[in-house]
Amino acid sequence: MTTHKAGFVNILGNPNVGKSTIMNVLVGERISIITSKSQTTRHRIMGIVNGEDFQIVYSDTPGVIKPNYKLQESMMHYTHAAVEDADIILYVTDIFETKDKNAEFIEKVKNSNAPIILLINKIDLTTQEKVEILVEQWHNILPQAEILPLSGLHKFNVQPILKRIIELLPDSPPFFDKEQLTDKTERFFVQEIIREKILLNYQKEIPYSVEINVEEFKDTEKLLSIRAIIYVIKDSQKNIIIGNQGSAIKNVGIQARQDIEAFFGKKCFLELFVKVNANWRDNEKKLKSFGYEV
Repeated sequence: MTTHKAGFVNILGNPNVGKSTIMNVLVGERISIITSKSQTTRHRIMGIVNGEDFQIVYSDTPGVIKPNYKLQESMMHYTHAAVEDADIILYVTDIFETKDKNAEFIEKVKNSNAPIILLINKIDLTTQEKVEILVEQWHNILPQAEILPLSGLHKFNVQPILKRIIELLPDSPPFFDKEQLTDKTERFFVQEIIREKILLNYQKEIPYSVEINVEEFKDTEKLLSIRAIIYVIKDSQKNIIIGNQGSAIKNVGIQARQDIEAFFGKKCFLELFVKVNANWRDNEKKLKSFGYEV
């Protein structure tokens, strides 16, 4: 009788090393939003890959930071929990990262009982010689890890990772329905799409001061009707988000609507509003309402 394998494969590492890109490549769907800004990922987002005799539950996690407010504490809670409950750890670094960045967290990964696959990302931007030096350096830091260089952006060397993950999965029945792609709701993905457009269109502290709440989500056969609130922490930020005569928020709305239509495969009517909530990043009740664990 053929056994079934299943497990949680948790993707960990510092900001901006390409965790979300690798997650999307491994899942084969655009689950996580991607920008060049740090702290793009705020939640733990699961992407589920099913085969006839296996189920891989990937988790994209926030990059490791030192928290300055309760939102960031919640983000790090997801990341530290992902070390604890991993069946396999994918620790992502890249060719630019200094080896001692967040050394305490690396030590926590090192002490995990889970198999570790260390991925050196962005190798398309360097030489073979430099990659070999990095492999040796990381072998000294995490001696028990299997080290695989790759380019998530160019999908180079991804197949060996998938093959090795399947080999390492424990025998287990599936954790989720075999048709399920993620643990997140449709509203969550709408919120993330809107937040991605804000990350891409605004500078400085604006994207880090913003949270999205979908207040209305009506799904009919041919049309999605969505009303979403963009929360900021200052009146001045509200003015910047809206822009001159509403031009900036209109631009965000157009870009978000296009992505929502592509994601759901139907037309979308999207309304965006901006509200000020000065303390939402440190307000436990508000953070819970946004779906964070505090």
